[in-house]
Amino acid sequence: MKVLIIGLGSIALKHIAAIGKILPNAEYYALRSDKNAQKKDGVISIFSLDELAEIAIDFAIISNPTAVHGETIKSLIPKNIPLFIEKPLFSALGNEELLREIKEKQISTYVACNLRFLGSLQFVKAYIKDKRVNEVNSYCGSYLPDWRPGTDYRTTYSANKELGGGVHIDLIHEIDYIYWLFGKPEKVSRVFSNTSSLDINAYDYANYTLSLPKFNASIILNYYRRDAKRTLEIVMEDETLLVNLLENKVYINEELLFEDSHTIADSYEAQLRFFINEVVLGKTVFNTVHEAYEILKICLQKD
Repeated sequence: MKVLIIGLGSIALKHIAAIGKILPNAEYYALRSDKNAQKKDGVISIFSLDELAEIAIDFAIISNPTAVHGETIKSLIPKNIPLFIEKPLFSALGNEELLREIKEKQISTYVACNLRFLGSLQFVKAYIKDKRVNEVNSYCGSYLPDWRPGTDYRTTYSANKELGGGVHIDLIHEIDYIYWLFGKPEKVSRVFSNTSSLDINAYDYANYTLSLPKFNASIILNYYRRDAKRTLEIVMEDETLLVNLLENKVYINEELLFEDSHTIADSYEAQLRFFINEVVLGKTVFNTVHEAYEILKICLQKD
């Protein structure tokens, strides 16, 4: 298979590594904006989509800054190839005309939210089916300066709102899996701030309350917690589930119920295996741009 990559950063390199385990003979073409950009082994640099006129690309990975996802997707529509779009879909609401065009032309899309492929969350999705839920609490806190060793965190996409960064949208994974597990909320309330010691202009704290038909779900996100924590608590009628996403374990009333040796890092391969086999080859519809846009509304839309 021939893969086009737009945005050859750290996340794209993770995807290339994952694809290499699935398709050892895959060929990679990366659209570069700087002719002096550092070359990557096994990746052919191109500087215009016109260079691909005679090359049959099988799918594209969009992993450039969120703020330019819209124009990137628009430039690829004429190629009518499946699109693997790194989350979040956009940095702001809008682009409805673009979404309509994708639907009319029946372009296969998938927005990358790899936590849907984490064993503990997949176990929980099956376990809670038809059970009465009374309360849900999701928490994700980690330390932004540790995310990209050797890089000043203040210069990264995550820390700069003008690049589409901010914990509220950067960690949209939590909103995504709550939507995936429980469905669309009837009402959403939000609190955002950037008053921590990180001293960045993007939001470093977000607190959501999602009102669903029979219970409320709370989601808390931050960039400043040094002892990383990523958990999901589901309070049911007779029992309480606690999911430790970092350890990929599920506890029920504090007793271990499920564990999986795979980590969040392993979910990138599982996600791409699903995308290639089910979306590209099987035409399965899963977390399309249209569903991802509904999740973006939860993240950003003012009531």
